[in-house]
Amino acid sequence: MMAPPPQVKKKRKGEKKANPPVDPEAIDCDWWDTFFLRNSSLSGVSVPLEEEDAFKYFFRASKTTFSYICSLVREDLISRPPSGLINIEGRLLSVEKQVAIALRRLASGDSQVSVGAAFGVGQSTVSQVTWRFIEALEERAKHHLRWPDSDRIEEIKSKFEEMYGLPNCCGAIDTTHIIMTLPAVQASDDWCDQEKNYSMFLQGVFDHEMRFLNMVTGWPGGMTVSKLLNLSGFFKLCETGQILDGNPKTLYQGAEIREYVVGGFSYPLLPWLITPHDTTGDDPVILAFNDRHERVRSVAATAFAQLKGSWRILSKVMWRPDRRKLPSIILVCCLLHNIIIDCGDYLEEDVALSGHHDVGYSERYCKQSEPLGSELRGYLTEYLQR
Repeated sequence: MMAPPPQVKKKRKGEKKANPPVDPEAIDCDWWDTFFLRNSSLSGVSVPLEEEDAFKYFFRASKTTFSYICSLVREDLISRPPSGLINIEGRLLSVEKQVAIALRRLASGDSQVSVGAAFGVGQSTVSQVTWRFIEALEERAKHHLRWPDSDRIEEIKSKFEEMYGLPNCCGAIDTTHIIMTLPAVQASDDWCDQEKNYSMFLQGVFDHEMRFLNMVTGWPGGMTVSKLLNLSGFFKLCETGQILDGNPKTLYQGAEIREYVVGGFSYPLLPWLITPHDTTGDDPVILAFNDRHERVRSVAATAFAQLKGSWRILSKVMWRPDRRKLPSIILVCCLLHNIIIDCGDYLEEDVALSGHHDVGYSERYCKQSEPLGSELRGYLTEYLQR
């Protein structure tokens, strides 16, 4: 899904036309130098010595990728100038500084007060800037998260087979919880999950490079993973043959495997979603398949650990978020994750969560199994033995 072309927005009745300052000295253009001086020697913070590395440490993106992100949202941030967005020196915030404030808020997960202090702006400015950035990127970066075309799918399948030995595999699917606190009036049982946390689900399908191919969020963390799958647009696309309906592959005589993704025990076994064998035995054939399967599935687990480590607003307990806005925050973090990969930027391994992305949560076994899914898993198991 491509981002729509920029539209000329009609001026609302009573809305004042914004006149950008003609004096370049009135815009805060040296924000990075000021920010770096203010934050590079804070106690308890180990900032890299090289400027490029320090920039990526604070904003998760190289300067080149940062400039690209600014280009995506620039028109929106300029066309809707905020009221009173000035720093303590009295200069207007540049688009670059606005993007930096938003990225730092999402990357650190620190409070708006702390992020504001790091940039010399107030809490309300951080709040306003971050939300305007989220709205803009959500609209302008849609093309960074879409199901691949047939040529790209063939490349993904080839890479998964080359790296992990599973033929015709198009991705790995997994879920994670975004934990939050809720006011008593909103704290319904739906949002209380099995670990007694209030949480929102995020489901992702990933390629071999840990890129999101599909995601869904907004659903309560208290439901089962299988129900989340059934409610997702991804399920409907697969069931109606709109995706995962490409070229099948002949494994051996009489055995043909269609396109599929792999998922864990919490998912149902379906013709297009292959789960591991449920076994406590020591059958080497079964164990060999489960080992290959787990290696592919771990791509999704590693991607979630990277996502929640890079954009730590997702890994910290969110304090009374607006549940209508939270899905947009989650989506934008997923878009940023993909943008970094698409720009050839590197994902920083040392910022990923050191433990599991869903620490404290155990998989809830799903008993649902479709006969055709079981048959196709059998073909794959036999193929790997051969």
